[in-house]
Amino acid sequence: MLPLQGIRVLDLTTIIMGPFASQWLGDFGADVVKVETPEGDSTRGTGPSPEPGMAPFFLGANRNKRSIVLDLKTDSGRDALLKLADSADVFMHNVRPQKLRKLGLGAKTLMARNKRLIFAALHGFGEAGPYGGRPAYDDIIQGLSGCADLMRRQGGAPRYFPALTADKTSGLIAAMAILAALVRRGKTGRGGHVEIPMFESMAAFNLQEHLYGRHFVPPLGPSGYPRVLSPERRPYATLDGHICMMPYTDAHWQAFFAEAGMPEQAFLPEFAHISGRTRNIDALYTLASDLIARKTTYAWLEICERRNIPAAPVLALEALETDAHLQATGFFQTVHDPAMGEVRFTGVPVLFDGERPPVALPPRLGAHTREVLEEAGMTAAEIEAVLRAGD
Repeated sequence: MLPLQGIRVLDLTTIIMGPFASQWLGDFGADVVKVETPEGDSTRGTGPSPEPGMAPFFLGANRNKRSIVLDLKTDSGRDALLKLADSADVFMHNVRPQKLRKLGLGAKTLMARNKRLIFAALHGFGEAGPYGGRPAYDDIIQGLSGCADLMRRQGGAPRYFPALTADKTSGLIAAMAILAALVRRGKTGRGGHVEIPMFESMAAFNLQEHLYGRHFVPPLGPSGYPRVLSPERRPYATLDGHICMMPYTDAHWQAFFAEAGMPEQAFLPEFAHISGRTRNIDALYTLASDLIARKTTYAWLEICERRNIPAAPVLALEALETDAHLQATGFFQTVHDPAMGEVRFTGVPVLFDGERPPVALPPRLGAHTREVLEEAGMTAAEIEAVLRAGD
C-alpha cells in the first residue's frame, strides 16, 4: 500500500511547477484528478508526439493522474468543481488569486464548505508583497532570485540554468508543504490554507549557501559561496576526455596530491584545511586541473576508486538510459499504450518497503470526466450538462 492511498487531490495547475508537485503526490499513491479546460494544459502540445495532446513535456509531469474537463466559465462546470471539492482532501491551483475569487472558488469559499480541505495556492509571488498577483514563469523567477546572477559571477554573463530549476524546485517545496499540511490535519482534524510562492522558494533555495558572510549582522563577508562560484569549477579535462572529481576532505586532498606526485602541496597553509582551500579555491582548482590533465580518465577513475576519492565520468543525457546502476535498480519503466506503443518514463526514485511505485501513463484530455463525476454522486443529467458545456 502506498502512503497516500485514499487521498484525493483536485489539481487545477498547469505548465510545470504545479503538475510536477501533484505528480509526486500521485507517485506516492494519491488519486490526483487533473482538472483541465476544454483546451487542455498547454504542455500537451510541447514537443514531438505520435498523437495530439500527448507531447513529452506533458508526459514528464503528469503520470499517475486522471484527467477531467470542466469549463469553469459555465455554471455547470463551477458547480461540478464545488461538488468535487466538497469531498477532496487537497485542492491545488496556480490561477491568479483574484481570478479564482471572481469564479467563486477562493480559499474561504471552498474551506467553508469542506473543513478538512487543504487549499494549496501555488503562485509566482506571495500575495502579501508588492509583486503579489503578477504572472511568473521559470525564466522570470530565475532572474529575480539570483540564478542568472550566479551564472554571471561564475561565467561572466547572466544566463539561466539550463533546466526548469525554479519550476521544479518550487514544485518539490509545494509537494512537501502539502504533505506537511496533511500531517497537521491528521492531528487537528481541520484543513488549512497553504501558500507556495516561486520567488520566495527560489530565494531560499539560492541563499542556502550563498547568503554566506551576510548571515551575520554586520556582514563578515560578501554573499556567494566561493567554491561553487569559482570559474574553475567544472569537470576536469583529462588526457582523453573529462572526469568529475571531488576531493573534499583533508584526507581526499592528501591522497590526490600524493597520486599526482606532489604530496607536499596538501600541507601548504593555503590547502591544508577547508578554510584555506575555500579562500584559495581558484588557485587550488587551477593546480588540480593541470595535474589531472596529465592522466587518462580511466587512470583517474581507478586511482579515485582505490584511494576513496569521489569521482565519476561525465555522462551524456542519452547515456543515462543504459547506465549500469540505473539498469540494475530498475529505474526506467516502460508503459505499453495501445495507440502510442512503448512509452519510457523515469521511475519514481524512492522505494517504499523495497518496492518502487508503479507508473501509469499520463491521461488523455478529459479521459476520466464521466468516471470522476459519477464517483462524486452527480446524476446522469448533471453529468451530461457538464459534458456539453465542455464541447
